Amino acid sequence: METRIFHPEQDKNAVAEAAAILRRGGLLGIPTETVYGLGADALNEDAVRRIFEAKGRPQDNPLIIHIPSADWLARYCRDVPDAAYQLAARFWPGPLTMVYLKSSSVPEEVTGGLDTVAVRMPDNRTALALIRAAGVPIAAPSANLSGKPSPTTADHVKADMNGKIDVIIDGGPCNIGVESTVVSLMGGAVTILRPGGITREMLE
Repeated sequence: METRIFHPEQDKNAVAEAAAILRRGGLLGIPTETVYGLGADALNEDAVRRIFEAKGRPQDNPLIIHIPSADWLARYCRDVPDAAYQLAARFWPGPLTMVYLKSSSVPEEVTGGLDTVAVRMPDNRTALALIRAAGVPIAAPSANLSGKPSPTTADHVKADMNGKIDVIIDGGPCNIGVESTVVSLMGGAVTILRPGGITREMLE
């Protein structure tokens, strides 16, 4: 496979073409404000499996799905608490991932067989435009080989993923450079599962 590089700042058709590749089951290197993600249609089981193959990632390690607005939460999550919408209003778009009960529309390949799903809205206009153009949530872990540093530029993605994925969207360097904070909203409490760009003090 030849991995192509798209430059959305120079090519007005880049996002639409990338969205079409995503809908066909392709894999994309996607810029976000945290790190570059390795994205696939989160509702396409075969495409999601390709993420694990490309990364060498254990298939029981859940993925984060990316959405363009909090309005999409009810499509893929059950029993979303009011606190989720309060946190989304404060921190989305941004480096906060929230874990909820998943709906039946989310494949088990995304969640590692769990009954919960991790969701976030990235603070990157190219990523948001891509999700809206594709019309599906994007499952996207970091776009590196498992065990290697997370990529913060398109060149980093190319070093690990050239020939393994269809397209890398070059959106320049990431603004934050560390993964999102992951919190669970299960059981009526906010529990930090992974520290990241949003601190405990900010959440409190």
